[in-house]
Amino acid sequence: MMAIIPLIILLILFIIGFPIGFALMLCVIPYFAWAAGIPMDVVIQRFVSSTESTSLLAIPFFITAGSIMNYSGITEKLLDLCDLLVGHVQGGLGHVNILLSAMMGGLSGSCAADAAQECKILVPEMVKKGYDKPFCATVTAASSLITCIIPPSIGLVVYAYCTDTSVGKMLAAGYMPGILMTLGLMLLVAFLARKRNYPPSRDKHADSKEIIHGIGAALWALGLPVILIVGLRCGIFSAAEGGAIVAVYALFVGTVVYRKLPLSKLPEIMQDAVRSTCSVMLVMCAANIFSYYLSWESIPQKISKFLAVYATNPTVFLLMVTLLFLIIGMFMDGTTAMIIMAPIFGPIAKNLGIDMVHFGVVLVVNCAIGAITPPFGVVIYLIAPMLKMKVDDFIRELMPFIGVLLAILLLMVFWPEICTWIPNLIYG
Repeated sequence: MMAIIPLIILLILFIIGFPIGFALMLCVIPYFAWAAGIPMDVVIQRFVSSTESTSLLAIPFFITAGSIMNYSGITEKLLDLCDLLVGHVQGGLGHVNILLSAMMGGLSGSCAADAAQECKILVPEMVKKGYDKPFCATVTAASSLITCIIPPSIGLVVYAYCTDTSVGKMLAAGYMPGILMTLGLMLLVAFLARKRNYPPSRDKHADSKEIIHGIGAALWALGLPVILIVGLRCGIFSAAEGGAIVAVYALFVGTVVYRKLPLSKLPEIMQDAVRSTCSVMLVMCAANIFSYYLSWESIPQKISKFLAVYATNPTVFLLMVTLLFLIIGMFMDGTTAMIIMAPIFGPIAKNLGIDMVHFGVVLVVNCAIGAITPPFGVVIYLIAPMLKMKVDDFIRELMPFIGVLLAILLLMVFWPEICTWIPNLIYG
């Protein structure tokens, strides 16, 4: 009975909306103090030890780079380029919204940051052009998930750390699923735009001269993911060093190239980055002692025995994990879910012969889709208040988009090459 009390406390704290990091700590500290009889010194050491890894330096550096991007003018250049490429299509701004998320994936790395940013930049313009507000909110929410998978993705880095998988391979694996998500969502937007007669944002197709000029203006932003992947593959820098290079590169582009980033904004940028990093690291430390509780009670081994009975082959196992993570993603931030669950399910997947890169990408996409899955998806409750709209209207419009994303997820489950082809091509 004592073994399940932390899980009951955790569930109650989640239901009342308690911050995840503190909830994970509060549910296990009493257990260690009274039930397990473990000295608190040991618990505190476990809490701190999860930060003692140079690989984790990639997280604050990538977060800092994302904060710099929000002020550097790079978003504006990418937005202009997206409009040149797809603005002439019916429902042009919907396509621009999706394509911008795909291009920002290599920059922001966070679906919440991308959704909040596009709510401010694109949604007001879409509503002004005659698009329904629930449609605008839905496109923004669904397309923001692309940034969770296209590098540099914090979720992919965290998974690599938790399962001792190559960071470079994980980042390379994000491109193909991200492109598939982009194409799938754009096809759905094209269908809905034609059905509802949404207007294009441009009168005519941009000519080659305009497109070349737009690419030239956005080239500094577009070159960032290339620098990251080539640098990792060629061994020029590690993931942590790559994060630092990306942050310095973003600062250079914002201050010297585009000249949109005044140095007076740096304190504000660093405050944003520190707050975001602290929240992620607090959750990682709390999740570490929670996983200590799980291992102390042999819960992963019990789950493994259960799955050994029902998950008799890799595909069945992946489908069961997919369903579980979709549910978890409704209640929990994807990074948190990855920290807690990846060490439990990773060894099982490895024993079943599942490629760890494939498994990681499936988990990250799962958590991302869970973030917009009713009734508790966290991105739903981020966007709805920002746009001052009813959650019911939002959810009703969201269902076809969730259907498309789930279809792509199932393709990934049944065809691992979608996730492994690019890493195998680059790394052999």
